[in-house]
Amino acid sequence: MLLALLSGFALSQAYRTTASIVAQGLQADFGLGASSLGAFAGLFGLSFGVAQLLMGIGLDRYGLRRTVLAAAPLGIAGAALSALAPSHGWLMAGQVLIGVGYSPAFVACTLFIARYFSVERFAFYSGVSMGVGSLGLIFTGTPLAWVVQHWGWRTGFGVLAVLSALSWLLIFVLVHEPAVPDAAPTPQESWGQSLARFAELLTVPHTWGIVVLGMSCYAAFLTLRGLWLGPLLTERFGFSLLDSGNVALALSLIAVFTPAAFGRMDPGIHRRRAWIGNASLLMASLFAVLAFLHHGAATVALIFLMGLLSGYGVLQYSDARASYPAEMTGRALSLYTMSMFLGVALMQSVTGVVAAWAGRWGVEPYQTVCLAIAAWLAMASLAFRLLPMSPLIQRP
Repeated sequence: MLLALLSGFALSQAYRTTASIVAQGLQADFGLGASSLGAFAGLFGLSFGVAQLLMGIGLDRYGLRRTVLAAAPLGIAGAALSALAPSHGWLMAGQVLIGVGYSPAFVACTLFIARYFSVERFAFYSGVSMGVGSLGLIFTGTPLAWVVQHWGWRTGFGVLAVLSALSWLLIFVLVHEPAVPDAAPTPQESWGQSLARFAELLTVPHTWGIVVLGMSCYAAFLTLRGLWLGPLLTERFGFSLLDSGNVALALSLIAVFTPAAFGRMDPGIHRRRAWIGNASLLMASLFAVLAFLHHGAATVALIFLMGLLSGYGVLQYSDARASYPAEMTGRALSLYTMSMFLGVALMQSVTGVVAAWAGRWGVEPYQTVCLAIAAWLAMASLAFRLLPMSPLIQRP
């Protein structure tokens, strides 16, 4: 059942990283500039993140299966609309539908793990799940680059629409939530009460450090992998679309294994935050180096190193889960997931504006983009260290 749910998460990963592969085609067909390309990539994350709130409530009220099956057809329709889009506006509408349709995909997997696996194994199984979901990133490497190079970006979206329909059928057939034994019936909350319970999380002091860093770490990696990787390699170093797709494929293969590795290395409840903070600062440093590196092979090697480090994000999920009592776990994970993808949307949009600004002033745009991401990560890591932590994870 978990693997069936993960097929939806893998597709959400594929959709959020298509921009770097289809960028040249979109620029040619619709005349998109850097800021418009950033807005296109960020709109998926924005709609995905905003919908997390409603999907989190839906998961609690209606269960994992019904929520995912009800939402996914929107994503299928969005992919089909993107493939047929006659203009930039219709393409953006397709992104919104895809983002909303796949918004419950990963949180459904994490809630499944939280409910049916032990607390001690949460980090490991979450890491495995993130790794399996990264198979979607593999598709948007060489395979999608090959499809786009031979048949165009519209065919790429068409293939994703077909795969999305197959995933929906897989979940429909295989996913049936186990009944909770001896569970006492509880009155169902209204939507207003559910929204109020989500708002309650924002009054908890330690929520803000988790949210600020949550909006930054995954966003940094996805902004590179999902938006700027292809343009950086093709324009700075003259890579072909297929060559940049091969780099994206290798980076995605790395992303399959690193979350599970970090999950297995989880240092435990009291040391986890230090690991997260240090890894974030190291990633910021690597982005700063990438800004000034103008050797093709060295750049690819550095990007692979960043892919290895990116797996520490699974520790953030474990930190979020451990920071709240059991009755708040579902809401906390939904809020954290929402912050992740709102961060992706914001960072992709902001870096698009930064790149456009750099171009107007005659500055190399990718250098400016990488420095902006480095500064963002460094400030978020500092905030994470300074803001309060949960009393549940403080040393006795």
